[in-house]
Amino acid sequence: MKIDHITLLVSSLELSMPYYEQLLPLLGFSKKKNHVWTDGEGFFFQFLQAKAGTSAYERYGAGMNHLGFGASSPEQVYGVRAAMAEAGFEVPEVQNLGGAIALFMKDLDGVRFEVTYYPPGMAVVD
Repeated sequence: MKIDHITLLVSSLELSMPYYEQLLPLLGFSKKKNHVWTDGEGFFFQFLQAKAGTSAYERYGAGMNHLGFGASSPEQVYGVRAAMAEAGFEVPEVQNLGGAIALFMKDLDGVRFEVTYYPPGMAVVD
């Protein structure tokens, strides 16, 4: 089996979707229908409205910490950063993590996305 979808609940579909409409095509996804994106290879992102009064995302709380995407080159990492910044989103600097070139971004709810180029032979996770 393989993972086939992730459903992210956001505090506001209206405010959050412009971020994802910019980011997801940069990561190789296309819009299938409202609030659903696919990589064309059987993996989907679905976005739903969170219920009022629920807890917000906590980076170090139990549950998901971040979503990581592997870039094919350092230039792709820098390209994602430039495109997101040009679209008006707050984007941190790219980091060099012992040879890996990494970008860690946050959506409006604080959910983190990592875009990293790993040199050949470097482990994705320790």
